[in-house]
Amino acid sequence: MSTSVVPARARRAGTARPDATTVSCPPWRPAAGRLHSWDLSTGVDGPGTRFVAFLAGCPLRCLYCQNPDTWHMRDGSATTAGEVLSTVAGFAPFLRTAGGGLTVSGGEPLLQRAFTRALFAGARELGLHTALDTSGALGARAGDDLLDLTSLVLLDIKCWDPAGYRRLTGGELRPTLDFARRLARRGTPVWLRYVLVPGLTDDLDDVAGLAGFAASLGNVERVDVLPFHRLGAAKYERLGIPFPLRDTEPPDAALIGRVRDRFRHAGLVAY
Repeated sequence: MSTSVVPARARRAGTARPDATTVSCPPWRPAAGRLHSWDLSTGVDGPGTRFVAFLAGCPLRCLYCQNPDTWHMRDGSATTAGEVLSTVAGFAPFLRTAGGGLTVSGGEPLLQRAFTRALFAGARELGLHTALDTSGALGARAGDDLLDLTSLVLLDIKCWDPAGYRRLTGGELRPTLDFARRLARRGTPVWLRYVLVPGLTDDLDDVAGLAGFAASLGNVERVDVLPFHRLGAAKYERLGIPFPLRDTEPPDAALIGRVRDRFRHAGLVAY
């Protein structure tokens, strides 16, 4: 998703490989969507090697967002789930062997819930693990039919303090927490993501509050503490948008360690 602080990779346009197998989506699944880009990654977007589809459009405006080029639906190219899945099919044998699958990210994939559902349905037909990378802000839009096709949710809980969350994202925290509780009731595995920004998300009491909440859910398999960086600053400059955190320094190793320890003290596996 666009709020991820993983350094930007060389993302490829969603064109099919010459040897790709055509995959059709059943007609009852709406399949039109806007795709920003796609990439192959290992270790940062779910287990194993992943085909990551980055969808266009996001309702939040996180101060640390590294991908402002995914904020609007117009930032993506019109496509269909069948076209994207034809590309995925060319990699499917390798992805299965590498213990990976398909991750749908963004932007915010739940802004295009029908497209996301169609992608996951096709991925399951290919025998692939599926991961939803989301802020949870639009979690109420994720119907059970979509979540039944979701193997894992990569859930970005950006701040534990509601006022701080509002300042950081422009959105409200409650929908994300409601979505997290719903996933717990369903028993859907979750990898929690927490972006560590000095001066914004480094209050250790707030981190401890989030850690306690996450531990109480019972379905959080791991926590990834993602250190803030400024590698996306050039995108803001190119788009003519001021980068709000241009002068914010990345966290040092000691702070990263303290935050990870707060999650570990709650009984969670934290990286």
